[in-house]
Amino acid sequence: MAPTVDAGAAELLAAEEAGVRHRRQLEVDALLRLLAWCDLHSLDPQSQPGAVPVRFGGDRLVRLGGEGTPQTSELCMAEFAVASNAGWIATSHRAAAALDLRHRLPRLWERVQRLDVEVWVARRITDLSRNLTRAAVEIVDISLAAACDLTPGKLIELAEARIIEADPQAHRDRIAAEEARITLRLPNAGALEFTTSVEELAQALADHHVPDDEDDVATMDQLRARAVELLADPHAAVRFLEGLREPETPPAPTTTRAPRRATVYVHIDAAVLAGLATGVARVEDLGPMLLEQIAALVRHRSIDLHPVIDLNSGTAVDAYEHPTACKERTQLRTGGDVFPHSASRTRRLDHDHVTPYDKDGPPGQTGDLNDAPPLTRRHHRAKTHLPYRTRQLGLGAYRWQTPHGLLRVVTRYGTTVVEPLRTTDGTLVGEVYPARYDVRYDVGA
Repeated sequence: MAPTVDAGAAELLAAEEAGVRHRRQLEVDALLRLLAWCDLHSLDPQSQPGAVPVRFGGDRLVRLGGEGTPQTSELCMAEFAVASNAGWIATSHRAAAALDLRHRLPRLWERVQRLDVEVWVARRITDLSRNLTRAAVEIVDISLAAACDLTPGKLIELAEARIIEADPQAHRDRIAAEEARITLRLPNAGALEFTTSVEELAQALADHHVPDDEDDVATMDQLRARAVELLADPHAAVRFLEGLREPETPPAPTTTRAPRRATVYVHIDAAVLAGLATGVARVEDLGPMLLEQIAALVRHRSIDLHPVIDLNSGTAVDAYEHPTACKERTQLRTGGDVFPHSASRTRRLDHDHVTPYDKDGPPGQTGDLNDAPPLTRRHHRAKTHLPYRTRQLGLGAYRWQTPHGLLRVVTRYGTTVVEPLRTTDGTLVGEVYPARYDVRYDVGA
């Protein structure tokens, strides 16, 4: 029971101490459940009768953790991610940490289970040590076990030191990789223009760099770093791009650079049109912006104008392939991947038919109301090769049922749990959908 407002200081402090241990225990229990899930799915899917070959997208064993950890079914992580209200990648990273703790850092894992070390600290150490060999990581584990009472920051610092000692060359490689990265803080418009210029210059350097017998092929990060160095002398950069020769740089092509283009989608709400709200735009890969920021962003770009896209309407065609316009409307309605709890906003998505296409069936089978959930390739593989069930409930709204019966609805509002509606005797008579959604849900069979 939570303490009352009048509780004494000692009671409040005791409750806080108990709360800390309770929270840590819940986090440990969550890792134990994830480990048990991995153990349940440690059998090679390719050894099962009727297994779909990996080359056709079938399931397979993958090693999520470091050297010495057991392998786990790749596609099984999708359903546990749904139960965790998390994404596939985040869940896979959590599983990798749990496996590393149990199999590579058992002494640290014991301290985590005793609630002496917080899970987030242990996960940070597993991330840092994942590339070490099993023999090297054991040295790190022994050292951490002896440091019983260090604060989280000092424990991580000790782990970093031992990891460097265990593999100095790997640390040198990480330093080189960090030095090749570019980290700048600029206004959105300026950042986009600058990074675009860096990419173009790096690509030009890549196109015209001829390595000799002793010269390694440069990575794109190294070429980007060279591009930034070149941009520090704008006149040298201009000479290079115009095709004049520098001592270390072969001549660049003399073709004129095509103007950069921008396609802008403006989502207009009735409240904005009525002057009752401020217009806010969302730019893909950048996030929400005010309209004046959009003006700055596209100032130096050639603008493509398209007809108004009404997201409340749809069309149907007789062909098997979804028309580009249909895919575009679905993308704009959903904002990206619609696997439960997915955060991906990529446009590289797989489209399919919710109701399977029948070449001998009625006309109009392909369209907005039969556009299966747009998914990333990994989520599409899970849906295809595991017994997931999906239904389209409306424009941009999808109902999911996982192999073990978890129910979710995914719309532009996000992912929501669907509650079963039962009579007093427990008979299932329907499902409860969120009333706040303005999509009409058809909850038929």
